[in-house]
Amino acid sequence: MTNQEITRPALLNPWRLLGWGIAATLITIPAVATLFFGFTGWTGEDFVAAIIMLGGVGLAFEMAMRASGSWAYRGGAAVALGAALLLLWANGAVGIVGNEGNAINLWFNLVPLVALFGAIGARFKARGMAAAMTATAVFQLVVGIIVQSYGHFTWVFTGIWFGAWMVSAYLFRKAAAQVDDQAA
Repeated sequence: MTNQEITRPALLNPWRLLGWGIAATLITIPAVATLFFGFTGWTGEDFVAAIIMLGGVGLAFEMAMRASGSWAYRGGAAVALGAALLLLWANGAVGIVGNEGNAINLWFNLVPLVALFGAIGARFKARGMAAAMTATAVFQLVVGIIVQSYGHFTWVFTGIWFGAWMVSAYLFRKAAAQVDDQAA
């Protein structure tokens, strides 16, 4: 560690400031649009949901940054958290199938829960996280099959999210291999 790293408070880390700044900006833009132009259609509940979602992802990423110094681990966490956030946000905002009120969309909300419970079961260790993200990718495919059985085509969406979960799994596997290499 350099002297600058030791003396600079963690709160002033430029990457950390950028991340939280982006989250704050994503909330501020619709707030300003609502105040001055009144056309966003966001209610107080929408702002609360957005703050909880963005804040939750931000806190989860902060924990991932502390869990491992590996860039592969951090990348795996970033991809998984981003995929979960975008999936929940899109589903809550407009719905994947039809509109957000369509009950079939509830299946898509289960996918991030599989990732969350898998991560908890893995105790956030890289090898277990790789398995959890692979299981999440498989569950994403299962949801695609279920939704298809009801006559709704979501394979492009399903493929994109399957790919994101698999990229996350790959990065966690890479992080696990780095740990194995260091132990040998």
